Amino acid sequence: MKKAFDVDFHQSPLLVIWEITRACALACRHCRASAIDKRDPGELTLQEGKQLLNDIRDMGTPIVVFTGGDPLQRDDLEKLIHHGKSIGLRIGTIPAGTPRLTYARMHSIKESGVDQVAFSIDASRAEAHDAFRQVPGSYALTLQGARWAGELDIPLQINTVFHQGNLDEVTALAELVADLGTVFWEVFFLVPTGRGSQLKGCTAEEMEDIFSQLYALSKTTPFVIKVTEAQHYRRHVMQQEQHARRSLANREPVEEVHASSRHPHAIGRSSKVVNAGNGFCFIDQTGNICPSGFLSEIRGNTRTHSLQEVYRQDELFVNLRNPRLLKGKCGRCEYKATCGGSRSRAWAVHGDAFAEEPFCILER
Repeated sequence: MKKAFDVDFHQSPLLVIWEITRACALACRHCRASAIDKRDPGELTLQEGKQLLNDIRDMGTPIVVFTGGDPLQRDDLEKLIHHGKSIGLRIGTIPAGTPRLTYARMHSIKESGVDQVAFSIDASRAEAHDAFRQVPGSYALTLQGARWAGELDIPLQINTVFHQGNLDEVTALAELVADLGTVFWEVFFLVPTGRGSQLKGCTAEEMEDIFSQLYALSKTTPFVIKVTEAQHYRRHVMQQEQHARRSLANREPVEEVHASSRHPHAIGRSSKVVNAGNGFCFIDQTGNICPSGFLSEIRGNTRTHSLQEVYRQDELFVNLRNPRLLKGKCGRCEYKATCGGSRSRAWAVHGDAFAEEPFCILER
């Protein structure tokens, strides 16, 4: 199997996110799917899921993440993890902080062979997190699940969504992430879809300020920081490193040890920019194939279409991998091939997946 950084994004996504169910007992204010606590009878079955995993493996994709809703709502989650591992995939999953999250279930997930488990924490204080998830007690259950992951030696990922309500929490959340023994902090920036369309995201200037904080943290944290749906963070990092090289041109170089080298097996890392339809593919609960869960334009269904053919040949997927088609300031930008802006946010805000990233400071 290819290493993650060797994947040709024109042929295969680095990772496929499969929404194995949309059912969830939480009512998170940012939820792209507006999930409810009821399973859809049209969900892919266990056998259909196993075939999907075979197809993903055959396409050359190394990583699959089972998301939701709440994956714990499916009793066959462990069977899906076990099958994915048996055919050579790296598997992660994202349980919700509900009473379904128990030590016995975490132990079962561990025994099934999962490579990494993720929990979502969006505030450093219980009252703020629970208000965001709209269910009292979610924070305590989530922290307990994270601690169980540590006890069971399951690599832990924490997901955080930044928006107007928590943009001043970067330092406090980073400290909490470190205290939990996390190997991977995935930082999302709000895409206004589903219930998230009622939330206010960060401005371009506020995103840039958070980028600066994350870049500084990345030099010292014991965990990997990955930024999602803010591809212009890559541009920010490139600018910072160019400035640093100029400043140090006449000084003796100092060797740095980056957090990514401390956790080389943390799943989801890539040396290339990952974007909707470009190194990334999303399968919803009933098998619909989309460039992203946030760019939920249906381009086929796994029950009737070849996933490989959709990813490689569908017009929208192919065009999303062509930076020359970007419009506005993204189309004029020198970083368009290495950044490209969030295609999902462009689609959500402008109704056009190729429009400019609406929250980037360049040309402002």
